[in-house]
Amino acid sequence: MAHRIWTTLCALTFGSAVLAAPQLAPRATGSLDAWLASETAVAREGILDNIGSSGAYAKSSGSGIVIASPSTDSPDCECQTFDLTGEESDIADYYTWTRDSALVMKTLVDLFKNGDTDLLTVIEEYISTQAYIQTVSNPSGGLSSGGLGEPKFNVDKTAYTGSWGRPQRDGPALRATAMVAFGQWLIANGYTSTATDIVWPIVRNDLSYVAQNWNSSGYDLWEEVNGESFFTTAVQHRALVEGSKFASQVGSSCSYCDSQAPQVLCFLQSYWTGSYTLANFGSSRTGKDANTLLGSIHTFDPEAGCDDSTFQPCSARALANHKVVTDSFRSIYTINSGKSAGQAVAVGRYPEDSYYNGNPWYLCTMAAAEQLYDALYQWNKAGSLTISSVSLSFFTDLYSSAATGTYSSSSTAYSSIVSAVKTYADGYMSIAEQYAYTNGSMSEQFLRADGTPASARDLTWSYAALLTANMRRNSHRYQHKLAKLLDEWVGSTTTGGTTTSKSSTTTTSKTSTTTSSCTTPSAVAVTFDVIATTVYGENIKLAGSISALGSWDTSSAIALSASKYTSSNNLWYVTVNLPAGQVFQYKYIRVASSGTITWESDPNLSYTVPAACATTAVTISDTWR
Repeated sequence: MAHRIWTTLCALTFGSAVLAAPQLAPRATGSLDAWLASETAVAREGILDNIGSSGAYAKSSGSGIVIASPSTDSPDCECQTFDLTGEESDIADYYTWTRDSALVMKTLVDLFKNGDTDLLTVIEEYISTQAYIQTVSNPSGGLSSGGLGEPKFNVDKTAYTGSWGRPQRDGPALRATAMVAFGQWLIANGYTSTATDIVWPIVRNDLSYVAQNWNSSGYDLWEEVNGESFFTTAVQHRALVEGSKFASQVGSSCSYCDSQAPQVLCFLQSYWTGSYTLANFGSSRTGKDANTLLGSIHTFDPEAGCDDSTFQPCSARALANHKVVTDSFRSIYTINSGKSAGQAVAVGRYPEDSYYNGNPWYLCTMAAAEQLYDALYQWNKAGSLTISSVSLSFFTDLYSSAATGTYSSSSTAYSSIVSAVKTYADGYMSIAEQYAYTNGSMSEQFLRADGTPASARDLTWSYAALLTANMRRNSHRYQHKLAKLLDEWVGSTTTGGTTTSKSSTTTTSKTSTTTSSCTTPSAVAVTFDVIATTVYGENIKLAGSISALGSWDTSSAIALSASKYTSSNNLWYVTVNLPAGQVFQYKYIRVASSGTITWESDPNLSYTVPAACATTAVTISDTWR
């Protein structure tokens, strides 16, 4: 696929780099917040360093190739810890895995959709590369004869022909999901023909493979068990459902998606044991495995609620399983010594693991956090949480007074439970912080005895796991604030001295609602719109007198998005969550492709964030001066 196909899209998007968390993320308030604020930049760069051919550690790789790790030595030795210099490693991961690459690219697509438009080139190069790799004949077969199930390729896009656990059937499903996420952004922003002509053919190939092969055995994501895997089945179901919707959006159809998705969902139920989720069929192990945590977070649907059938993060099944899986590591790692139930622990792949002597993994530990952040989001969105007999043991570890029933978000118990879960989730992220290198780099594992980083260095998936957990953490915190503000806006109505619940007032018009009280909002979403004519390569950023706007430091200025920029409407915009009543000054700056900065003309602009009752969002409209 020629690069010129993307030229118009790239030119109209006007990339802007956003190194840290999404722009709606709250300001750092504590040590974990401070670490995440810096670590997100490290993780983003860590990923880009591992993508060819411009990445610092991937220059010998093909364009758009995502390497698993820069580690290149002794692929079959599992006997030594890698050293701090990174010069000697006994684990070779200098290949590209379909699964890992897709998970990493989905992370970059999410960042791109949150405003990090500098990632467009990386995404387009990945898509071009995958279009080619789908056609490469390999030991698993060709394009139409099973080759899409080949787990890994050489970095020059040739087939890896050595002995390996093949096929692995999660890769095509995950690649389709990543592609669909970007394709839907294209459609939403007026590039339907690009989604139709370039993205859809690749997705269609993967969906066809999934529909034909989902009920065939293959190796799991750890590349050890040949059978059926919960993670694989879960992501296959998601791919078929989202693929069907995407097909209709591009004017096509996916009848095999529609016919097979219900069958996959039915089979997914067989992994539930009654107390936890079985990771694999075909294994002699207990089946307690981080595979199941990863399956839950990578099929998270904000609109699905706490659905048990899809093992949504807040479902009773997923929470019960979270306890069983994490508890299975509580007593086997020295670094977890003394940590009782309800306290975060380092999490590995599965308790029987012997690879590299069986250690915690960064990505597994952060997956435990991410599931809980997802659950918090879903509870706050629903305005309640339900404890069943299945999930009760999970909750009693965190809140001793927990009992079966439904807790409204207006109740004290709900607030206590949510707070405890948030603290619990942050505990897992703090473990990642504790055992990462001081410069922020993360390997594949850290030793069970003392936490020293081990195995493959600078694991790309570790960095992606940090970014996705952080995004979910921030979306929860922002959503919780937003939900609180909406609750205050709707309030409770008082008619003739009788108070009615929120649910009974949602159909009442604002003018006819009598609010018993009105609390000044704590924060307001301020959108800055500026009309600024730019040329390709230029970016517009926002600097201001307060820390949220960089305190006039241009290196900390907020990047604006040009996703709505057209030749007739040169609009750049960004939304920043600011304290109600905040007074500040600001200006826009123009950043050339060379890095040269130009401030707009004096004087400084001034603004006071509204503190009026029920004001949750405002827009400032400016024109570049």
